[in-house]
Amino acid sequence: MVASRATRGETTSSVGGRVMQREAQSERPVQPAERVGAEAPLKLEEFLPYRLNVVANLVSQALSRVYAERYGIGVPEWRVLVTLGQLGVMTGKAIGAHSHMHKTKVSRAVAELEKRRLVTRRANRSDLRESFLSLTPAGRAIYEDLAPIAIEFTRRFVEGIDPADRAAFDRALKRLTERARALAAEVTSGREE
Repeated sequence: MVASRATRGETTSSVGGRVMQREAQSERPVQPAERVGAEAPLKLEEFLPYRLNVVANLVSQALSRVYAERYGIGVPEWRVLVTLGQLGVMTGKAIGAHSHMHKTKVSRAVAELEKRRLVTRRANRSDLRESFLSLTPAGRAIYEDLAPIAIEFTRRFVEGIDPADRAAFDRALKRLTERARALAAEVTSGREE
């Protein structure tokens, strides 16, 4: 086994327990002093995208326990089920666009919901590459059962915001969503050029 350690002007190597020293070929470039802790230029816990992601993950984890325990479904299945419950008959592509899920996740969620007979598929005669998806009566029953639970969860979640601030919070969230969508489009179009 070979272990190396660089010091000023020399390199120390250990080969089979013997220590050998040799002059360094070249010195490493001097790095600027590390700015850590309070001096760090970027602090994760103050970085807005990270903070939004933490909130989203915590909320999703808490709510997902409810529908996972009650119906044995995960977040992607929940999103498909709620989207179809809200909007009715849709294609997988439309579900992905509405729920901001990748097509692979949508496809797997739909397959799981079909296997459990909560979603049904009907061929699109004008485009055989896609199908129209809708809730079965059993899927609709789950949606109807979970809707008031999700609404109550949301009510309890926003209790942490003063009632006078809720409208401003909602406006800010909508603006942040629109801005994030615009920035994502900029990044995407920049890659295409």
